[in-house]
Amino acid sequence: MDQSLIFDLDLIKKYDKSGPRYTSYPTAVQFHSGFAEAEYRKWAAWTNEQSRLAPAPTPLSLYFHLPFCDTVCFYCACNKVATKDRTKAEPYLQRVYKEIAMHAALFDDNRAVDQLHWGGGTPTFISREQMRELMAVTRRHFQLHDDDSGEYSIEIDPREADSGTITLLRELGFNRMSMGVQDFDPAVQKAVNRIQSMEQTLAVLQEARAVGFKSISLDLIYGLPLQTADSFNRTLDSVIAFNPDRLSVFNYAHLPEMFKPQRRINVAELPSATQKLDILSQTAERLAQAGYVYIGMDHFAKPDDEMAVAQRNGTLYRNFQGYSTHADCDLVAIGITSISKVGHSYAQNVKSLEEYYGLLDADRLPVYRGVELDHDDLLRRAIIMELMCHFTLRFDRVERDYNLRFADYFAPELAELTAMQSDGLLRLVADGLEVLPVGRLLIRNIAMVFDKYLRQSTQQRFSKVI
Repeated sequence: MDQSLIFDLDLIKKYDKSGPRYTSYPTAVQFHSGFAEAEYRKWAAWTNEQSRLAPAPTPLSLYFHLPFCDTVCFYCACNKVATKDRTKAEPYLQRVYKEIAMHAALFDDNRAVDQLHWGGGTPTFISREQMRELMAVTRRHFQLHDDDSGEYSIEIDPREADSGTITLLRELGFNRMSMGVQDFDPAVQKAVNRIQSMEQTLAVLQEARAVGFKSISLDLIYGLPLQTADSFNRTLDSVIAFNPDRLSVFNYAHLPEMFKPQRRINVAELPSATQKLDILSQTAERLAQAGYVYIGMDHFAKPDDEMAVAQRNGTLYRNFQGYSTHADCDLVAIGITSISKVGHSYAQNVKSLEEYYGLLDADRLPVYRGVELDHDDLLRRAIIMELMCHFTLRFDRVERDYNLRFADYFAPELAELTAMQSDGLLRLVADGLEVLPVGRLLIRNIAMVFDKYLRQSTQQRFSKVI
C-alpha cells in the first residue's frame, strides 16, 4: 500500500470546511436521551449472545476517563476538572470502582480485554497507590492479559510523571503511551499556559524506552498563538531527534464559545490560515523526510510501527481514542463523559461529577444518552471507517455485505465523488474508489459525502478539516 502524502495548497483551501473527525458514526451530535441504561444493558446482553456463537469469545476494550488536571492549558477542549486538590481523586475513583463492577457483571467472564486506555484530563494526576489500586480492581473484574499481548496505553503529561512513574506504569501492564508536547517554543508555551521543558519530556521518553514500552507517541498542535513556521520547525528539530514511534499533529480549533479556557487566548496572536497551512505543509514534508508515513487525519508513524503495518494489512480501525489495531472489540467506557461502543450502539456517561456520583450511589449505570444504529447507519459507518483507515473502498464488497446495488443506493454520493475525482482527490474505478495521495489530507471531506446526518443538518458543530 502506498502511504505517501502530497500537499496541494489550492485544493486544501478549496475543501477546508468544517466536518466531523469520525471517531464514530453516527457522531455524538446524533446521541439522544431516549437511549439510556436499559438500552445499554440490552446491547451488552446481545454481544454476549453473539460472542457465544463465535469461534472464539469476542474481546473487550476498556477506556477509563480520569478527568483531573493540576493546571489548565488554554487551548484544551477536553472534558476535564481543573484542581490542585489531589484529594478529589479518591471519591471519584471509588465510584469508578463501582462502575467497573457494574459493567463487568454485564459481560461474560471469558471475554478478554485486548485493549485498555487511561485518558484524561491527566491520568497521572492520581497517586501511585491509586494507580495500583485502579489496575488491581480492573484485574479483579475483567480478564486482562498477563503476557503483554494486549494494547494497553496511557496518556502522559511529562509535568505529571516524576522519576519512577513510568516504571510503575510498565509494571502495571501498560506498554504504549502518548505524550503531550504541543510546542517547545517558550513564548508559545507561555501563551497557552503549558510550560514544559524539553528536558522533562526527554527524561520521560528515555525512561519509557528503558523499561520496555512498545510504542511511544508524541502529540503536537499547530495553530497556537505566536507560532510561526520557523518556530515550529525548531520544535520539529527536537521531536524528530527524539525519534518517537508515532506522532499526532493536531489542528488547533479556536472555539471559545464552546470551551471556556480558550477565552484566555489572545486572538490577535493566532497565526493566520495561510501561516497554519505553511506549518502543516512543512511538518508533513519534514516527517516524510524523517521516514514517517502518513496514517490519516493527524497521525504519522514509522513504517514498522504496528499502526502502519495494520493499515497496510487492512486491519486498522478508528474509535474514540483515534486509530486502533483492534477493530473487533466491544468498547466499555468508564468515568464521566466517556463513550462506549457496545454491539450496534453508542452510550455516553453523564458529564458532571455530581450526576456521576449520584447515579452510581443509587446503583445505576451513569449512561444518559446514546444511539442505536440501524441498517443504514451500519452500512455508512463501514464505508466511512474504510475510507478513514485505508483510503480505499470496494463497491462489490459493500454490495455483498449489505445486499444492495451501490450505484443505485449511493447515486447522489457518486455524483459528488465524481466532482472530487475531477479535482484529483480520488480515482473512481468499476468496482470501487481509491483516495490519491493528494486527497489523503482531505479524507474527512471524502468521508463526509457518505454522512446522511450531515446532509440533513443546517447547523455547523464541527472543527475545520485542516
